[in-house]
Amino acid sequence: MQEPDLSYFPYESLRPNQAEFIELVRETAERGENAIIEAPTGFGKTVSVLTGVLPVAGELGLKVLYLARTHRQMDRVIEELKAINRKAKVSGVELRSRKELCLHNYLTKFTNDAYTAMIVCKNLKKLGKCEFYENEKRKKAEFNELVNFFLKSPSHPSEILSYAETLELCPYDLTKRIAEKADVIVASYLYAISPSIRESLISSLGVDYSDLIIIFDEAHNLPDQAISALSDRLSIHTVNRAIKEADEYRENEIANFLSIFAKGLELLFNERLSDREIMETPIQPELVFAHLINTLGISPRWIVKTLNEMVSIGEAIREDRIEKGKPPRSYIGRVGEFLLLWFSLIGREDYLFLLSRERGLSLELVALDPSRALTFLHDVHSAFLISGTLTPLEAFRDVMGIERARLKKFPRIVKRENAQVLVAKDVSTRGEERSLAVYKKMVDYIVEAVKLIPKNVGVFTASYEVLQGLLSANLQVRLEETGKAVFIERQGVSSSENDAMVASFKAHARGNGAVLLGVMGGRNSEGQDYSGDEMNGVILVGIPYARPTPRVQAQIRYFEKKFPGKGRYYGYYLPAHRKLVQAAGRVHRSAEEKGSIIILDYRVLWRNVRKDFPDWMVETMRPVDLVRMRLYLKRFWFSRP
Repeated sequence: MQEPDLSYFPYESLRPNQAEFIELVRETAERGENAIIEAPTGFGKTVSVLTGVLPVAGELGLKVLYLARTHRQMDRVIEELKAINRKAKVSGVELRSRKELCLHNYLTKFTNDAYTAMIVCKNLKKLGKCEFYENEKRKKAEFNELVNFFLKSPSHPSEILSYAETLELCPYDLTKRIAEKADVIVASYLYAISPSIRESLISSLGVDYSDLIIIFDEAHNLPDQAISALSDRLSIHTVNRAIKEADEYRENEIANFLSIFAKGLELLFNERLSDREIMETPIQPELVFAHLINTLGISPRWIVKTLNEMVSIGEAIREDRIEKGKPPRSYIGRVGEFLLLWFSLIGREDYLFLLSRERGLSLELVALDPSRALTFLHDVHSAFLISGTLTPLEAFRDVMGIERARLKKFPRIVKRENAQVLVAKDVSTRGEERSLAVYKKMVDYIVEAVKLIPKNVGVFTASYEVLQGLLSANLQVRLEETGKAVFIERQGVSSSENDAMVASFKAHARGNGAVLLGVMGGRNSEGQDYSGDEMNGVILVGIPYARPTPRVQAQIRYFEKKFPGKGRYYGYYLPAHRKLVQAAGRVHRSAEEKGSIIILDYRVLWRNVRKDFPDWMVETMRPVDLVRMRLYLKRFWFSRP
């Protein structure tokens, strides 16, 4: 192997296999190819991929777009760039949403999503109501000076926000201007997988796709994130609010159109979802317009014309509400945009059309093909998709449609003597086996393991339903009796609230220890770093298979048609196995860290399940009952070497 170019590597020594990783990345980027790389937790993937691509990007005049799922992961990239910058000059900036990088009270008060924030920002500037944008025009010298200042060293968004606030300049515009000249742009997945946001970014940077090297970190998240970005939902509540809005603005024809449309939806819901046990059902997309067509005697072309009018009216309403200092929404515009998309997708096999009551009565457009979000990768110079859990790499390549891809899997760094995987052979979360008696048995396993594993332990369940089942079996009370603090992941809490909870959990590692209860595939079982005693063991309860809903079944059918013989594996089994492995990986951040992984589901012992697990897990896997689990844990943690 050729010696790697370490001109951008900021640390004194390399970890095992890092040199090979760096050289693979450099060579792939030089050739203008793509790579899908699996490397274990604690490997140093972020700094390795940056070390590999930066020399090539500099030589060829390319820009690096580094994409991550969470703010915490994005901040970690900036930290690595800061370290690199101390050795070799590199500029970098982290993009955040307008809402997070805005000082205008109106936008921060009234907007909740990126699209609305974009519309509001555009209108505030147009109406001359943004003092920070106006200052930007008056203080060009100061603005440009700040841009050059931040190009000298990669900075966190909070640093840019602080300087911009002092000079009363727009932090968002400042960040965008820095991004135009920066070597590396760090952003969330949405900047790549949302077509409208991606096109806006490319336009603002003034580059072509061929000028980019793309890096997707924690790429195992991509399939779900892509599906989410390509899907959409419209609630009946929004339709009813649109009718009221049309009355308020005296748009009588629109009000009549929407009233008849809403009546048609009511009839459909009464017919298709009369059984309260049914949460969603597929529908022929044309049926949502049938009542309109029959009542008004209109053509589909007339419907499209009306929907386009609604979008235009919506833009005018938003502008009017901004001028009056009211929330900048337009229900008419939102309904028009959604139904135009619905209409345009009729006949597409890669979309499922649903009636749903999951979050209130609604229409849902469910994308089935995540690769549609990455078609732009055909045009970029190179793309790197890296993660600790992509096995089997061929399956990930197929599902995400990555062409010209080199596949590489790096070996574990966990020493055999530091890894322990115990699988309970007498419990499972299979639907027909779930009962209070089984949950109580699982609680016995969890409590005994928490007693024996030093300091902090994570308990991640297959779903919130399973977590609730354990709590109903007295899990929290029994854990508190061990003397360790108990923290429970809650649905719907903000990132800042969750981060504060996790920080408190980690702090208990310096005392008696604590237990963190959460779910596999959640924000605390993926993407979080727990070093040292912050998580000495994880207990995984069940396998996080999705419920066999119509959307899951449609996904399986779609993949079966696209990949004959692999539909159920690609659409159902593999995503769950990856979530379990990700959660298991929380215990090992380096080769020297010891960790116990206890899996409460005997199905993990089945060959067709464990084949998707990394070698180090399979090699150390042992079936146990409660007595043997105690024995193995005592030997692992308390016997002398």
